[in-house]
Amino acid sequence: QVQLVESGGGLVQPGGSLRLSCAASTSIFNFNVLGWYRQAPGKQRELVATIRKIGSSIYADSVQGRFTISRDNFKNAVYLQMNSLEPDDTAMYYCNGDYRSTTVWGQGTQVTVSS
Repeated sequence: QVQLVESGGGLVQPGGSLRLSCAASTSIFNFNVLGWYRQAPGKQRELVATIRKIGSSIYADSVQGRFTISRDNFKNAVYLQMNSLEPDDTAMYYCNGDYRSTTVWGQGTQVTVSS
């Protein structure tokens, strides 16, 4: 089965940085779109960023200018560089991709921003 596995989460102080990784079990060319979502306790899951094969990307207004999504086709991985982290960024972050009309989700990695 196709799987997405996130890593890189952890505890960081406000203003700090983290880089999340999402490893796919198959070529990421099989995914038309790959992205990151997040969900904080008591809140709905929200889009963070997405990237297409051609490299075009979109970002949530709340992370625009602070986060950058990228991909490595040879490593079959998608990354989320997070800078200038804020307490409101605290959430479980999930990797996501559309594969043959099926939405695939990773298990999530926790990001906690606290002083």
